Amino acid sequence: MDRFPEQFARTRRFSLGVPRQFTLSPDGRRVVFVRTGSGGDPVGRLWQYEAGGERLLADPVLLVGGGAEAVPEEERLRRERARERSVGVVGYATDAAVEVVAFALSGALWAVRTDGGAPFPVPAAGPVVDPRPSPDGRHIAYVSGRALHVVALDGDDRQLVRPEGPEVSYGLAEYVAAESMGRSRGYWWAPDGRGLLVARVDTAPVARRYLSDPADPSRPPQVIRYPSAGTANAEVTLHLLSLDGERTEVAWDRAAYEYVVDAGWDAHGPFVAVQSRDQRVLRTLAVDPANGATEVRHERTDAAWVELVPGTPARTASGALVLPEDDGDTRGLVVGGRRVTPEGLQLRAVLGVEGERVLFTASEDPTETHVWRHEPGAGCRRLSAEPGVWTGTARGGTTVLAGLTQQGHEVHVLGDGDGPGRPPGAIASLAEEPLIVPRQTHLRLGERQLRSVLYFPSWHRPGTGKLPVLLDPYGGPALQLAVRARGWTGCVSQWFAEQGFAVLVTDGRGTPGRGPRWERAVHGDQLGPALADQVDALRAAGERFSDLDLGRVAIRGWSFGGFLAAAAVLHHPDVFHAAVAGAPPTDMRLYDTHWKERFLGHPDEVPENYARCSLVGKGHLLRRPLMLVHGLADDNVAVAHTLRFSAELLAAGRPHTVLPLPGATHLPADDAVNANLLRVQADFLKEALPAPEHGANGG
Repeated sequence: MDRFPEQFARTRRFSLGVPRQFTLSPDGRRVVFVRTGSGGDPVGRLWQYEAGGERLLADPVLLVGGGAEAVPEEERLRRERARERSVGVVGYATDAAVEVVAFALSGALWAVRTDGGAPFPVPAAGPVVDPRPSPDGRHIAYVSGRALHVVALDGDDRQLVRPEGPEVSYGLAEYVAAESMGRSRGYWWAPDGRGLLVARVDTAPVARRYLSDPADPSRPPQVIRYPSAGTANAEVTLHLLSLDGERTEVAWDRAAYEYVVDAGWDAHGPFVAVQSRDQRVLRTLAVDPANGATEVRHERTDAAWVELVPGTPARTASGALVLPEDDGDTRGLVVGGRRVTPEGLQLRAVLGVEGERVLFTASEDPTETHVWRHEPGAGCRRLSAEPGVWTGTARGGTTVLAGLTQQGHEVHVLGDGDGPGRPPGAIASLAEEPLIVPRQTHLRLGERQLRSVLYFPSWHRPGTGKLPVLLDPYGGPALQLAVRARGWTGCVSQWFAEQGFAVLVTDGRGTPGRGPRWERAVHGDQLGPALADQVDALRAAGERFSDLDLGRVAIRGWSFGGFLAAAAVLHHPDVFHAAVAGAPPTDMRLYDTHWKERFLGHPDEVPENYARCSLVGKGHLLRRPLMLVHGLADDNVAVAHTLRFSAELLAAGRPHTVLPLPGATHLPADDAVNANLLRVQADFLKEALPAPEHGANGG
């Protein structure tokens, strides 16, 4: 147990050694994927699984050595937004046949053929970002210096389009697309490999932010473009580019629909999904490749906001649109205008379309996410069996199921039948086994049946004494913690339990997986319902388990969880006696446009929503011990959130603790810092909580 914090940090939250990013060949016989060398090795390597065996395709250590990796600034930002913790091969792309694989190493362009042979460098004009082979495998497109290039495998490089100024880029996703919409791409190949659909981003209207490192005052600040709520977004346009230099702009009403949510190019032509600034309307547009004209193929509307579902829109081979649809309290899957999923099955993401088959994830219970397949004439069939959080891909009669279960990471390779070359198999996870195994008690608490998990110390026996309680939530949109899987968050919660706490984790209103009404219960107020659910879950757990000492309650969290932790001791000092708030967004106006306006609206139109949810302006309410932790290089939740709030607390005469992390971004990367952060939090909370009542025993 004493060595768990070091293991947690060294394994990058147990992410190293886990296979990911699976691509199947058209015949379903080969699977390309990325995996580091072991649970303690941060270097990502490219692998291929075939006929039950694995073969190494590319080892960065052999290609460029094992030293520190130098990457272009655009790629560094991409990795940070993706919370990428490994180095080496962290991403790749293939041609349609999965015969050519392209990837970047230290800014250089590399390729490898999956039928054998060593990886080979491909000449490029400069540091490479997001290389992608053409579907026919003859060319590789990439971004360098904010310009889009195409290079033939024999080395003939062409700059298709160059930026017109220092604020313009081609082929890259803008900040809110990557951070808040889930769109990390900025260009898409035509199926015939003769053209591309390319995003042009102009950040000139976007306000500047300056990130500096106070620990090294000799370094100049980094300038980033960050669109805070209520301010101007980047101007995003789309262009059709041919390999011979022809260029056509895609036309739509950009004044009414300024967000490019997703785009693509399939056998039926280019398409794009665009969304209004208030996020209440989302349109799917078909693009005419001859002149860039668009036609509305579908429109989704909602009085609060239209939820973005990963993988949509998509189209089947016949051209049927694959879309989500909210009906009452169920988010279902619609194919060709017909609802194909039953009531109560909550669509989570569309994973892919092959022919008329649609592979998707959905939840019958919010604590589990499973892989499903819909096929005309056969209906919907669940493919994953064991409880957990599953995803996958399918092609050529083979399905790869990747899941996080209560035993850890699992990857299964399944065939539709027992034909040659497609026996059931598995791709090994090399992740380390945690030194602490979560001991989960899953609960449904209170009148809202709040999905919760309770962790007791392994040494605790019921009835032997009361334990202080630690709430350990995230509690916000886009993330669940109370799931039937052994994730790193559960391991950390169990470690805190071993320090002498009963740890309670609850997913309240606003978290995903329980349907549209549950998600939209926080519309206009991201604080009230979320915090009320934490209090209700605590009280309900206290009624059920007499060993919980509700006179000694602490709360900790990071990001939205940090916001909840700080809010808890401000608004409910009668319930919460100490808090640790990591990277808390204390001023809602400082967060980005697409994410924050989704829930609270435009701050100029509904300023009361921002005042209601922000912690700034309420520092005088603090009566309990509070530790604020923040990375000084955080480009997601700026350190200004913590510094301004701390200044307010000081001006109000409210003692508190601030722990600054020099050089740290939204998720600290330094192993020693991550290990000791756990210990510092535990020590602070144990010291800050009231002494136990006479006769109580904390173990």
